[in-house]
Amino acid sequence: MAASELYTKFARVWIPDPEEVWKSAELLKDYKPGDKVLLLHLEEGKDLEYHLDPKTKELPHLRNPDILVGENDLTALSYLHEPAVLHNLRVRFIDSKLIYTYCGIVLVAINPYEQLPIYGEDIINAYSGQNMGDMDPHIFAVAEEAYKQMARDERNQSIIVSGESGAGKTVSAKYAMRYFATVSGSASEANVEEKVLASNPIMESIGNAKTTRNDNSSRFGKYIEIGFDKRYRIIGANMRTYLLEKSRVVFQAEEERNYHIFYQLCASAKLPEFKMLRLGNADNFNYTKQGGSPAIEGVDDAKEMAHTRQACTLLGISESHQMGIFRILAGILHLGNVGFTSRDADSCTIPPKHEPLCIFCDLMGVDYEEMCHWLCHRKLATATETYIKPISKLQATNARDALAKHIYAKLFNWIVDNVNQALHSAVKQHSFIGVLDIYGFETFEINSFEQFCINYANEKLQQQFNMHVFKLEQEEYMKEQIPWTLIDFYDNQPCINLIESKLGILDLLDEECKMPKGTDDTWAQKLYNTHLNKCALFEKPRLSNKAFIIQHFADKVEYQCEGFLEKNKDTVFEEQIKVLKSSKFKMLPELFQDDEKAISPTSATSSGRTPLTRTPAKPTKGRPGQMAKEHKKTVGHQFRNSLHLLMETLNATTPHYVRCIKPNDFKFPFTFDEKRAVQQLRACGVLETIRISAAGFPSRWTYQEFFSRYRVLMKQKDVLSDRKQTCKNVLEKLILDKDKYQFGKTKIFFRAGQVAYLEKLRADKLRAACIRIQKTIRGWLLRKKYLRMRKAAITVQRYVRGYQARCYAKFLRRTKAATIIQKYWRMYVVHRRYKIRRAATIVLQSYLRGFLARNRYRKILREHKAVIIQKRVRGWLARTHYKRSMRAIIYLQCCFRRMMAKRELKKLKIEARSVERYKKLHIGMENKIMQLQRKVDEQNKDYKCLMEKLTNLEGIYNSETEKLRSDLERLQLSEEEAKVATGRVLSLQEEIAKLRKDLEQTRSEKKCIEEHADRYKQETEQLVSNLKEENTLLKQEKEALNHRIVQQAKEMTETMEKKLVEETKQLELDLNDERLRYQNLLNEFSRLEERYDDLKEEMTLMVHVPKPGHKRTDSTHSSNESEYTFSSEIAEMEDIPSRTEEEERPQIRGAELEYESLKRQELESENKKLKNELNELRKALSEKSAPEVTAPGAPAYRVLMEQLTSVSEELDVRKEEVLILRSQLVSQKEAIQPKNTMTDSTILLEDVQKMKDKGEIAQAYIGLKETNRSSALDYHELNEDGELWLVYEGLKQANRLLESQLQSQKRSHENEAEALRGEIQSLKEENNRQQQLLAQNLQLPPEARIEASLQHEITRLTNENLDLMEQLEKQDKTVRKLKKQLKVFAKKIGELEVGQMENISPGQIIDEPIRPVNIPRKEKDFQGMLEYKKEDEQKLVKNLILELKPRGVAVNLIPGLPAYILFMCVRHADYLNDDQKVRSLLTSTINSIKKVLKKRGDDFETVSFWLSNTCRFLHCLKQYSGEEGFMKHNTSRQNEHCLTNFDLAEYRQVLSDLAIQIYQQLVRVLENILQPMIVSGMLEHETIQGVSGVKPTGLRKRTSSIADEGTYTLDSILRQLNSFHSVMCQHGMDPELIKQVVKQMFYIIGAITLNNLLLRKDMCSWSKGMQIRYNVSQLEEWLRDKNLMNSGAKETLEPLIQAAQLLQVKKKTDDDAEAICSMCNALTTAQIVKVLNLYTPVNEFEERVSVSFIRTIQMRLRDRKDSPQLLMDAKHIFPVTFPFNPSSLALETIQIPASLGLGFISRV
Repeated sequence: MAASELYTKFARVWIPDPEEVWKSAELLKDYKPGDKVLLLHLEEGKDLEYHLDPKTKELPHLRNPDILVGENDLTALSYLHEPAVLHNLRVRFIDSKLIYTYCGIVLVAINPYEQLPIYGEDIINAYSGQNMGDMDPHIFAVAEEAYKQMARDERNQSIIVSGESGAGKTVSAKYAMRYFATVSGSASEANVEEKVLASNPIMESIGNAKTTRNDNSSRFGKYIEIGFDKRYRIIGANMRTYLLEKSRVVFQAEEERNYHIFYQLCASAKLPEFKMLRLGNADNFNYTKQGGSPAIEGVDDAKEMAHTRQACTLLGISESHQMGIFRILAGILHLGNVGFTSRDADSCTIPPKHEPLCIFCDLMGVDYEEMCHWLCHRKLATATETYIKPISKLQATNARDALAKHIYAKLFNWIVDNVNQALHSAVKQHSFIGVLDIYGFETFEINSFEQFCINYANEKLQQQFNMHVFKLEQEEYMKEQIPWTLIDFYDNQPCINLIESKLGILDLLDEECKMPKGTDDTWAQKLYNTHLNKCALFEKPRLSNKAFIIQHFADKVEYQCEGFLEKNKDTVFEEQIKVLKSSKFKMLPELFQDDEKAISPTSATSSGRTPLTRTPAKPTKGRPGQMAKEHKKTVGHQFRNSLHLLMETLNATTPHYVRCIKPNDFKFPFTFDEKRAVQQLRACGVLETIRISAAGFPSRWTYQEFFSRYRVLMKQKDVLSDRKQTCKNVLEKLILDKDKYQFGKTKIFFRAGQVAYLEKLRADKLRAACIRIQKTIRGWLLRKKYLRMRKAAITVQRYVRGYQARCYAKFLRRTKAATIIQKYWRMYVVHRRYKIRRAATIVLQSYLRGFLARNRYRKILREHKAVIIQKRVRGWLARTHYKRSMRAIIYLQCCFRRMMAKRELKKLKIEARSVERYKKLHIGMENKIMQLQRKVDEQNKDYKCLMEKLTNLEGIYNSETEKLRSDLERLQLSEEEAKVATGRVLSLQEEIAKLRKDLEQTRSEKKCIEEHADRYKQETEQLVSNLKEENTLLKQEKEALNHRIVQQAKEMTETMEKKLVEETKQLELDLNDERLRYQNLLNEFSRLEERYDDLKEEMTLMVHVPKPGHKRTDSTHSSNESEYTFSSEIAEMEDIPSRTEEEERPQIRGAELEYESLKRQELESENKKLKNELNELRKALSEKSAPEVTAPGAPAYRVLMEQLTSVSEELDVRKEEVLILRSQLVSQKEAIQPKNTMTDSTILLEDVQKMKDKGEIAQAYIGLKETNRSSALDYHELNEDGELWLVYEGLKQANRLLESQLQSQKRSHENEAEALRGEIQSLKEENNRQQQLLAQNLQLPPEARIEASLQHEITRLTNENLDLMEQLEKQDKTVRKLKKQLKVFAKKIGELEVGQMENISPGQIIDEPIRPVNIPRKEKDFQGMLEYKKEDEQKLVKNLILELKPRGVAVNLIPGLPAYILFMCVRHADYLNDDQKVRSLLTSTINSIKKVLKKRGDDFETVSFWLSNTCRFLHCLKQYSGEEGFMKHNTSRQNEHCLTNFDLAEYRQVLSDLAIQIYQQLVRVLENILQPMIVSGMLEHETIQGVSGVKPTGLRKRTSSIADEGTYTLDSILRQLNSFHSVMCQHGMDPELIKQVVKQMFYIIGAITLNNLLLRKDMCSWSKGMQIRYNVSQLEEWLRDKNLMNSGAKETLEPLIQAAQLLQVKKKTDDDAEAICSMCNALTTAQIVKVLNLYTPVNEFEERVSVSFIRTIQMRLRDRKDSPQLLMDAKHIFPVTFPFNPSSLALETIQIPASLGLGFISRV
């Protein structure tokens, strides 16, 4: 298709504009070939006639479709030209707040002049390991690509950062180095990455300064090589610097500053260590006040000085060297204040004792007179003589400034050398990544030598860049096997030749510098003569003879020749340098050593490294004292050499380009100046990249992506199974010109504009389809509307017609009524007329018939009155007749009905007598009788049962009656006591009689008092009435106040409830935080432990080198010790020779050590118990709701504190007793059995102490004697058989037993006495209470007295009954406890009897009478314990833990079987009271589990298996611990299996910590498995096919969203989740723990998905939101299927759900903004704004989010207090808890399968 065909009506184009550079317009009519004018409509509403160039007839640039605007990669644009690039950058920078954009292989970075939250460690982790095209453009993406290519291709890399001053080059380079330091880490413990980052503040302080364009402008170029080892960890770095701007030391322009270090020194001048420098304010020094801007807004120079010193210390620069640096810098400042006085035109002097020079000489350690002399004179040497010549004031000032610049340059190089030494590594460097931070192309109003060198360097870099881009294009074409045509691109080799070739500008400049009388003017003339009119790139200005113009790749630049020679020579007087070299200050001569290193030794390495520091040239050989100035290298020559070395380094590496753009010159945040941006885009080569790309085939699609995007342009018959052939067929039909595209192996290549054409066809097709869909839908809607209207019309018609019919009927009725009315009305009219006529007739006849009329009238009147009377009388008569008739009728009816009823009764009686009637009635009676008979029998049976129950009840009743009789007797006794009390009552009655007499006397007195009282009453009534009035008023006030108080109380209660809820939530959060902190500490501890183990293994490997013929030891004997291994176990693991040495030691020392260890263990256990009880008490107190209950003075608090003190006292007593007993056991062990464990004697001693009968003691003594005889010890020291010693020991034990019995009896006696005292006190209190009640009862009337006495008696009996019940319960508990002890004692006695029988001699057996005893056979009752030998412990651990495979044998086992087996072994050791065995087994178990997890920690099944078994082991230790809280759900049999001798609470805590570590390891394994699937399955894969179309992409290809082989889908994630869940269920993991694991998995899925969504612009679209919501619904469905909806997993996906909803909701009006703010409560403000900024339409029918809408959102969310962090912490692990989950499995029923290889274990 021809390009001119795209210029149709409504097509949008770009036209040049002087203000905006490019302006958008729209065609008003189609363009036809030959038209000279285009009619355009501008965006501001104006119409314009655009005249085409008559020569070129070039049409304006077409504008890209809106769908392509804002793309991450500029090469993805269909139309590649300058306005498209500029517009895309502006939209991304201004509208989306995105500062990074790709342009092919270049990253364009625009300085935002604002701190952005996109450089945190979370962002680094998000970009780590990602492909460059998969994430949004970022400096971290470039750094990751360089790091990845270095590791993958085994090739060194370079990152070239360039741009104008103030564009952000240094910051970009700094962030790149920070990325390498964070991702790779250091290979040693010296934190090399911190040193690499610490070099930045040092170099910024000495090499950066404030300019008009940038507050922190780098005034030098640097290339930092970061070295890596074979594992790609940082081992060191090296720095190479270029072209330091020395002139800034002595001169600064307006609003600029000198280097930062000078101002930092001045700001820190008041520090004590800086007093000797004699510094002051920066305005006091000539070298720091010229710019008039000594301060930078927002920068504290004193703090920056502290940072600089800290960085120097970190890099190993000592304090003395630091102070030396500061002395030299201060000397430079004082040197700038040295003034000169002119004597004449050719000479000058310095005032005597000039203070600045004195300070300079003192600081530099040089002679004042000598320095003063050589500052005003110079030495001239000829072939024969030497002259000393005075110099003028101007020459002296220039010489002073040159000296200052030279000193600073030398100091700069010295610091760079020291930094390199600090960053140098002794380890061999495997590869490196270089970061080049170099100045960009510069052009000012006055351009001098510095700008010339800078632009020369940029010419070289641009040439290398062009060649690299061209090479990549060529490689891409050759890779895809498409025809390669040479692309014409700008080659700047002629410009480089103009500068550096023979007789080039630099060559002529060096030649002129060698001339004795060479000047800038003569050099300019040589340039004109050599290059003018001979080189097209060299021009001469019209109005100047001291300037020249060079046509660079970016622009023409005019250079002023003035100062070129001086700056190139960099001349410093030799005599001044000699004075400085003779300094007493040791550091100063080091700066001027002439041992130049031309080439660094590292340049000879295979990696192509070059020297990193530029050093002065080495002098040629000559006579002593001769400097050979003619051979000194000039600055231009040095710069050219270093630039060549740099280019060699870059050419030997793979380059990555970062172009920094300065958006405006005023440092305004997010302000875009199009003119400045275009200048920099042209200068940095971005547009050249675009031009090279546009010259070939810039748009590239894979066949699958092309098919997915343009499937709508194909017909069904065109779609073939071969996607490649399908695309070829379609393209041949769509684009007729075959030169516009090429088919590669995997991609289709398009010329510029063809994708826009295809997008136009696609949009037209979709628009036509939309119109067709709209047509159909609108027709359907209108048909629906018509049918609805028709139905409504029919309904309306029906109602209207009904209404009309009703109206017509009403009309007919009214007509009929009107006719009737008319009839009567007419009759009335006629009658009225008749009456009138009649009246007239009567009037006429009145006189004639008057008398007759009057008589007739009287007659009528009488008749009328008679009629009235008759009416009344006849009415009364009729009524009376009616009543009489009614009564008669009713009577007749009654008589008739009675007669009929009698007849019916008679008939019924006759029927009742007949037999047939009986038969009818009694049909079925026999069956009923049989049923009744059965019921009677059943009732008899029930009666018998009830009788039996009654007899039982009678027996119970009799027993109760006997009890009641005993109670009655007791009551009778109390009655006798009451009789005694009645005697006292009689005496009281006599007293009452006396009191009555007194009462009569008082009555008389009372009358007198009443009289007085009446008078007083009258007086007081008046007062009371007044008081009542006041009281009413006060009551009203009181009610008002009460009302207010009630309201305030309500408000206070509401506020308190709210506060309580908030505090509760806060406490829960604090608890979770503490739990998380503790678990993180455990994680860190486990990491350090693994590190320690690794180091330990390395040390053993280094120390114990295997010798020839050495046999490999068994794996079971490997060391399993960790921090939980105790000293006793270490002693056991030692070899035999060490044991013999231990046995040879004195027994006294061993006893003391053992006693001390026992004492320590006892104290630790007691302390832990006390802590546990104290924590439980505090927990109980904290669970109270009211704060006053737990106050320090509250009763509950006092009671609990008393209990605590009593318990602590009791524990102290017990502790002392235990220590005494243990000490006795130690002494016994020394004398009897040193090699045996302490537990045997302890068991025996405890058994003996429990015996109270003398017979038992004697029997125990016999048993002790027999067992001691069987021991293999030698007792010859006492006597031959050792009998005396045994007797002595037996007597000693008996004495101890008697003593203990005496003490126990004494204690029991004291307890009984105390109890009796308590009873006496209670009886006294009861007696007093009875007397009080009796006195009260006597004052009551008789009826009330009786009732009160009965009530009192009932209360008393109830209390006694309750006391008896409590005593009964206590006795029951005691009985159960004694029964349990009895069983234990019986078992132990049986064992002792067996031992005695074994030790009895055959003769003794014969002497004793043999009694025949029947021995019944009894089934073996297993106790749920497993017995093993001590030497089999390692074998047990090996078979059960180390070599157990979850996928093998463990699959068919009972879930948690290893945990049950281990616990049953622990139970047996507890049963034997063998503490060493318990400790050894538990420690070996813990260490073995750790070893397994360390060895197979990446296997999910292994980690899950041991997490499940560890939790089950922990639950078993809790369930069978004997604590009441854990025994609630146990059966009686399980309670019998509880541990009896040891409290393993401490090991429970150790196991809990181990379970937490395993859980965290499980989470890491889950994350490692799920992480590669999440982004692909949740974001990239199209679960709903066809919803989201693929947009055109640029050079940075993203991961395809089409599911190919090997790509992960949502089904992959669900399958993996199913696998995880099935494995955990198969291993018997606790359901609550499974819920926590699932919650953590879903959090990882949600966090990683959301983080990638926030960093990928192409994923933020409406269709992608639909995909995400569908994927989340599938995850929720999975939760429902697994019954895990209450696990909290769904809530972790809430941020992702809200982000997906945010992509789909409407985003236009204020109501939409309000809805978004209320909906997205789980997202932070930064995340919401980021999603809105990234929202990108996939189709033209979607709209972008406006900037005003985003600002509205920000305004509404500004008060929300949330985290400023953009990304979620994907590494966050929720704190895990292990709720107690008892097992219902009985231990005695567990069978051990033979597959475990545990045949050496026997069930007990």
